[in-house]
Amino acid sequence: MRRRNPFPGVTRAPDRHGKVRWRFRRKGFSCYLPGAYGSAEFRTAYEQARQGALGPQPTERFSRGTLAWLIVQYRNSPKYLDQAEASKRTLRGQLDWLMQVAGDLPFARLETRHVEALMAKKEGPAAANRVKKNLSLLFNYAAKHGWATHNPARHADRRKVSGSGYHTWTDAEIAQYLDYHGEGTRARRALMLFLCTGASRQDAAGLGWQHVKDGRIRFARGKTGVVADLPILPELAAELADVPKGDVLFLTHGAGRPYKATTLGNWFKDQCKAAGLDHCSAHGLRKAGATRLAEAGATEMEVMAFLAHASPKEAATYTKKAARATLADHAFDRLAGTKPERNVSNLSQRLGKKGSKSVKKQ
Repeated sequence: MRRRNPFPGVTRAPDRHGKVRWRFRRKGFSCYLPGAYGSAEFRTAYEQARQGALGPQPTERFSRGTLAWLIVQYRNSPKYLDQAEASKRTLRGQLDWLMQVAGDLPFARLETRHVEALMAKKEGPAAANRVKKNLSLLFNYAAKHGWATHNPARHADRRKVSGSGYHTWTDAEIAQYLDYHGEGTRARRALMLFLCTGASRQDAAGLGWQHVKDGRIRFARGKTGVVADLPILPELAAELADVPKGDVLFLTHGAGRPYKATTLGNWFKDQCKAAGLDHCSAHGLRKAGATRLAEAGATEMEVMAFLAHASPKEAATYTKKAARATLADHAFDRLAGTKPERNVSNLSQRLGKKGSKSVKKQ
């Protein structure tokens, strides 16, 4: 049975010297794609080529002044087009929802109560807050061009989000996963890639030997474009040793087919469930890697380099959390060492347990 092409529109096109090149053709649009087949560079160029084939979205379909018209203006703007492909895909889906439920509304007449009504159509506080964020983005863009005089989304009440997003793996959970998935397995290799490189699903799907040189792994994050340049830790090196040098990618499925970001994430989730870790995910390993660095004393800039972020804002979350734990330890050390004669009840048996020795009077 003929194998399905994972990149529709792409064909093998060797040049006159026999060098293999990859060409994208669709609806009269044609271009050559850089990078090794299936690599992060190749996949990014492929998504850009697909957008080029689609061309700008026509605005004639929507009446001027409607929310749908504003969304189209924004999508054709450099502010949107200059974003990473992964970011554009995510935002495109969210804006499509807005067009579907409120595209015919005149955006200049929307008020805060209308924004909150749209937020209420979403299930879950995080999704509702994304509606507020995206509408605020659109109104700021409209104000910049003189199409709106106010931003009603700015004053809409944010929904309270419980928890801190994706679960961060603990050392015990990592050990449990590794105990279940033996050495040399693809599942184990995937965990080490996520944990030791901070790669996202999109990044990990495109990683291969072409990113390794002199004991380091270097790749550009698909979401931010920021380059991560990291040493390869021994535990990761041990798992990569089983991958033939001729293989383009570290993680493939089927007959060497590359993963899509969502497919890789779903497959890895299944490996977590098999190990009895239903609440764990690939993104949680990225957080675990940053947490390990912060707890080892890494600075915000060092954690930022691992995460390949453009600013230390998110890295500060990890360093502050680690700092709070360290400060608490130091505080209790001082409490225990200030007055040797002070008797503090054992914490594991509850503070102030009846029958514990009283504090000696001075």
